[in-house]
Amino acid sequence: MPKVIQLPQHVANLIAAGEVVERPASAVKELLENAVDAGATKITVEIKDGGMTFLRVTDNGCGMSPEDAKTAFLRHATSKLRTAEDLAAIETMGFRGEALAAIASVSRIDLLTRTKDAISGVSLHLEAGNITEETEAGCPVGTTILIRDLFFNTPARMKFMKSDTVEGGRVAAAVQLQALAHPEVAFTFLRDGKQILSTPGTGQLKDAVYCVYGRDGGKMLPVESRWDNYTLTGFVSKPTDARPSRNLQTFFVNGRPVVSKLLIKALEEAYRNQIMVGKFPACVLHLNLPANAVDVNIHPAKTEVKFLSEKSAFDCVHYGVLGALNKQTDRPQVQFKAFPSGKEDGLREKAFTPQSPAATAPLKGEPTDFFRTMTAEEYKNFSTAVKSAPQPKPQAAAATAVKVDSQRKDALKESVLLPGMTKLPPMYTPPKPVTPPPAPEPPMPEPEAEQQTLPMADEIPWRMVGELYNSYIIVEQGEDAFLIDKHAAHERILFEKLKANQEAISSQILLTPVPVTLNADAVGELLANKGLLEELGFEIDEFGDHTILARQIPMDLSPEDAADALESLAADLLAGRREEKTKVRDEMLHTVACKAAIKAGWTTSEPELLALVKQVMTREDLKYCPHGRPICVSLSKKQLEKQFKR
Repeated sequence: MPKVIQLPQHVANLIAAGEVVERPASAVKELLENAVDAGATKITVEIKDGGMTFLRVTDNGCGMSPEDAKTAFLRHATSKLRTAEDLAAIETMGFRGEALAAIASVSRIDLLTRTKDAISGVSLHLEAGNITEETEAGCPVGTTILIRDLFFNTPARMKFMKSDTVEGGRVAAAVQLQALAHPEVAFTFLRDGKQILSTPGTGQLKDAVYCVYGRDGGKMLPVESRWDNYTLTGFVSKPTDARPSRNLQTFFVNGRPVVSKLLIKALEEAYRNQIMVGKFPACVLHLNLPANAVDVNIHPAKTEVKFLSEKSAFDCVHYGVLGALNKQTDRPQVQFKAFPSGKEDGLREKAFTPQSPAATAPLKGEPTDFFRTMTAEEYKNFSTAVKSAPQPKPQAAAATAVKVDSQRKDALKESVLLPGMTKLPPMYTPPKPVTPPPAPEPPMPEPEAEQQTLPMADEIPWRMVGELYNSYIIVEQGEDAFLIDKHAAHERILFEKLKANQEAISSQILLTPVPVTLNADAVGELLANKGLLEELGFEIDEFGDHTILARQIPMDLSPEDAADALESLAADLLAGRREEKTKVRDEMLHTVACKAAIKAGWTTSEPELLALVKQVMTREDLKYCPHGRPICVSLSKKQLEKQFKR
């Protein structure tokens, strides 16, 4: 066994840096937390080349003295802890004293800082954690940290960095997360000289949500509840606005962004029986509780927490969200407007109120609102006018009806009689429509000519009996019966078809591009994999404001499913499913096949069902769908007879 030695200080620092700083986004997170702890109300983040070569964070916080500035880059140097007891109630974002030391050990840093009481500030330059320059400098109150050449001395980590687009997207996501965590701080984010995000810092979470998510954020439902000494505030999506992934689920505990399976479970439990299977709610939720009721010191990056009472945390989120959902209604209110006959075009809509004089006397050419409340005087005049109006006589009404019917018949004769005809032909009753065969390249497998009618038992060893719940096809074969999940079967057939075709997947160009709004890192992942998406039949462009445009989609995919498919693809890429190109392509094909396949509950024609059955009953490879669910389950005659006690 080799001799045990103590690692050199610079090697230990590099190892520690790997625990805290994985990529530029990690460095941004740590610096933003330090700025918030310093009392900053304005923070600006600027990056170039995805943050690898240039990353600057400027704040107007309290700043540091020259002595503190030098000490801050030492390991375990912090102003936020003094005793071991302080670890039991941590109320600051940062506390370990490792962030600056870890970042400095793998980069070149320029620091500029000044306190409120100092006449001038201090400027420091560091190389790999060592201070090489120290000068007095004039600067505003606060701190500016400029990081250059991240991981310049750790090539092993450098090779794991992604493209500038991906890394820049993750930095943008980190800034968005802090903006949602601290709506009282005005955040500005610049990427390659272009402003990507700007929040007002009003202290209102709804303002920050709108700046980050745009109009989608404005559709979310407010949440506000209290459970014991736990409080929950924030916003959740309506059940009808569910997403195909959990990428837009954001939780904060005492202002700290966290990843918690407990909170995810509590959120989704509130949506149980209100949301489609395979869909997930979006949220921005702040859970606040006493500092001594949560342990934030269980993960080096402080992204996980442990609750003293998991039940209280679960109940607070669960019942808080459930209460918000019970208050909302998805039933839109319908308002009717009556227009003068023949004058709908060019009318200018005007709002009326019962108190407005215009309500009793609508202007010429403007719509009349019949659904307002009448005044007592109006109702009296209206009743008098109705009583004094001439009443139609029954004989006149009948004569008018006969005249109208005669005119209608004459007009019908003129429109259908051919030259030489004196009367209409007898009424033609069309025969029962025949279901046409599917197109050459339909989303369903093409049935053969002999499959237009149900096969006889002596022709093939199986017989399609029918369909159950518009979802499961019933097939009889000998002493066994089979239930085939038509969605799972079609999904597998499409997947195998797409996978067997090594060429580019056939695609369709959309006349109207489909906008897809995602979070920043998801947009970055998709844009960084445009080549792979093109192989799958997608053509996308960046549209700004965290939105991409799908200009071309696979032929088997409908435009309505394109947004969900792209969001699912982004979730797969963000989950790290990129070990091999073929494996990534398979994951993408899973999503495309799932979105393009017929769905359970859809009405499917008999020839299409028969074509599916033939594929499943004759092919040995159709056992499971691409997600692992069984395609077909069997029920023997003996099992059925046993249920009937025979």
